[in-house]
Amino acid sequence: MTTTAPRTFAQKAIERASGESGLAPGQIVDAYPDVYMSHTASWRCIRTLERMGVDTLYDPDRVAMVMDHISPAMNAKTAADHRLCREFADRMGIKNFYDVNAGIAHIVLMENGLIRPGQFVIGTDSHSTIYGALGAFGTGVGFSEITAAWVTGKLWVKVPESVRIEIEGELPAGSYAKDVMLKLIGDLGADGLTYCSAEFGGSYVRSRSVSERMTFCNLAMEMGAKNAYVAPDATTRAYLADEAGVGADGYEELLPDEGADYRQTVTLDGTALTPKIAVPHTVDNVVDVDEVSGTRLDQVFIGSCANAKYDDLEIAAGVLKGHKIAHGVRLVVTPASSAVMAKASETGVLATLIEAGAMITNAGCGACAGNGGAMADGEATLSTANRNFQGRMGSYQSSIYLGSPATAAASAITGVITNPAEVMK
Repeated sequence: MTTTAPRTFAQKAIERASGESGLAPGQIVDAYPDVYMSHTASWRCIRTLERMGVDTLYDPDRVAMVMDHISPAMNAKTAADHRLCREFADRMGIKNFYDVNAGIAHIVLMENGLIRPGQFVIGTDSHSTIYGALGAFGTGVGFSEITAAWVTGKLWVKVPESVRIEIEGELPAGSYAKDVMLKLIGDLGADGLTYCSAEFGGSYVRSRSVSERMTFCNLAMEMGAKNAYVAPDATTRAYLADEAGVGADGYEELLPDEGADYRQTVTLDGTALTPKIAVPHTVDNVVDVDEVSGTRLDQVFIGSCANAKYDDLEIAAGVLKGHKIAHGVRLVVTPASSAVMAKASETGVLATLIEAGAMITNAGCGACAGNGGAMADGEATLSTANRNFQGRMGSYQSSIYLGSPATAAASAITGVITNPAEVMK
């Protein structure tokens, strides 16, 4: 079935990647991704190629490998995996290889101009939906799919239904993009957007930085979204030119048509939003921060692809400035990339965090991927990451709460879950 009706972003992006036209939701086509991202476990793809007896790639320039989940290597096995990936990249002429010093794959690719409006991007990480912050179609796939794309250049994809999410108005003091997403995840549920394309719009979204748009698109996955999207605009173009070194002639913006068909439209009044917390052990178990304020914490983690960009660290530093973290609390800060860390160092943000008592780790996934920051039985962490599943940070008898960088910083000061508005007064 084909359609000539007004089209959503997802329809247009898949048509471009597949060479088909008039696609409707539910159709399955072969698409040719512009970028295939694989992280630390790229070794799985390499070993699969070896078993297949394949020694050529469809297009090495579309391959991007980032050693981010376990960086630096924590044991001999991981070190060997990293070495295998380095040697493979050299042998295959893969230019877009980023080693353990680079940071989180998603942020690194966006900073380095590999992600552009209109692209179709696949990655071995479910939060590849984040690429929609730059107007690209990003989606997570398995290692076998990445391996197949390495060899054939394509994979099948079903055209998703689309959902519009309109966020209007300015947020009150103490509330941020993370609180918006926790509110939506709590309201819609972990399966509320299963295999849907989430298109974010509204006055609040249009006024936000690319970094905040990354938070929207990243966390859309926690509602089951196939991909997420914010329409490119002047903010997008400025980021691409100034941060990623990509001029306007280096991409083609795809915008949804007026009158496109959406399965659902969700509207959120940002002016009434209060800080939110996802409580153990699911991301959609969301409450107002005041409902759990006073909950004792052993650790606070500021990191992950959801909330470890520069402005996230800047927000946390603004709350922490002039304060010390509570006795007995560990504050672990893991910048999203080496570029983020460098900027935070230049502006004094890192110094403020350190003076408050934070421990700064190397850029990467860190505790979000179980690489450091583990908890003992009975301990609790407030994290800015995107997941709070049982056992994700050490003991299965520990607890993870999710909040914004401001809520995390305020709670590190008091040693208990705290509404950031209370500290920011």
